[in-house]
Amino acid sequence: MSILVMKFGGTSVATPDRIRRAAKRVGVEVAKGHDVIVIVSAMAGKTNELVGWVRETSPLYDAREYDAVVSSGENVTAGLMALTLQEMDIPARSWQGWQVPLKTSSAHGAARIEEIPTENILGRFAQGMKVAVVAGFQGISPEGRITTLGRGGSDTTAVAFAAAFGAVRCDIYTDVDGVYTTDPRITKKARKLDRIAFEEMLELASLGAKVLQTRSVELAMRYKVRLRVLSSFEEMDDAAGTLVCDEEDIVESNVVAGVAFSRDEAKMTLISVADRPGIAAAIFGPLAQAGVNVDMIVQNISEDGRTDMTFSCPVEEVPRAEKAMSEAKARGEINYHDLVADTEVCKVSVVGIGMRSHAGVAAQMFAALKSENINIKVITTSEIKISVLIDRKYLELAVQALHDAFGLEKAPAG
Repeated sequence: MSILVMKFGGTSVATPDRIRRAAKRVGVEVAKGHDVIVIVSAMAGKTNELVGWVRETSPLYDAREYDAVVSSGENVTAGLMALTLQEMDIPARSWQGWQVPLKTSSAHGAARIEEIPTENILGRFAQGMKVAVVAGFQGISPEGRITTLGRGGSDTTAVAFAAAFGAVRCDIYTDVDGVYTTDPRITKKARKLDRIAFEEMLELASLGAKVLQTRSVELAMRYKVRLRVLSSFEEMDDAAGTLVCDEEDIVESNVVAGVAFSRDEAKMTLISVADRPGIAAAIFGPLAQAGVNVDMIVQNISEDGRTDMTFSCPVEEVPRAEKAMSEAKARGEINYHDLVADTEVCKVSVVGIGMRSHAGVAAQMFAALKSENINIKVITTSEIKISVLIDRKYLELAVQALHDAFGLEKAPAG
């Protein structure tokens, strides 16, 4: 018995007609001999509507009741999908998170998956059920309350089920037909990748590519779950989409796999901070406690015992960061002359496992930006990525220039 996991996002199940279209895809896989676990999101827009209702009813809401409300969208989709499959004479049953049960932590709104017992669903497969339709995004806490996994949590649900059940593959159906070298809306030369390594996909997801949720890629990499990203609206084909897999499963790849970007970044600089042991902890501790997601960090050369500390964060978190720094200064934990926020920047990154074995990628990237007269404000690197902060008005130009410079419109040789 082989198990296949198929996940359908909100746009793929937005209407009963689209649910029928998705169900036909499930039927094809059942006909191939698979037992199928289908993970469904809420219909497109439904979760936002439910969140709005919660906030309208109770601005300072109880997180447990928030989860009870917002998880209901997936329950509706799961029931409709199971009914549709039954109308196609395919033995199917819907499962809510607590019925599996998908066991999570107690962190309502951002719960972590702790265990997925397989006995219930495997028992029903043994009795003749062919499809288990599971509501994504939700589980049950040790206290017996419904929990949710955070936005995008249905991707994480799907990968976790694939790992728990030893699935042959996890297919993520969405409104795009795969992973591209960059956003096709910015450059028409963007090319769909046939395969991409887990590490590359994880970097792209964390840097702003919205095809897959970061936590789902982390899980897939840890448990070696082969992921396939494909469109619900394209014709079915065994070679469709993009396979996210081990580096060893990719015969040839370009040095750079893709160009990612994050449009809404801010650059914050603490001017004239004391250069002493522990100053970084004194700065970034309060920021972490305030929930500020710090990314790039640069410390200038010390002069007369003072230095400037620069970091980036999402632009919507600037007020929180300013408040955290002001309060830390008032407590005497840090002392600085000024805090300057530049909210008109963006982050552009090149990602590729080929960087490990090829020199000169940074020089090539910087030369491409120089040729377009784009000034770099901050640079950070890792083993397989290089990221820069630039003025936001140059985002599209920078992405196009880098895509051209690395020849990403061309498939790798071999």
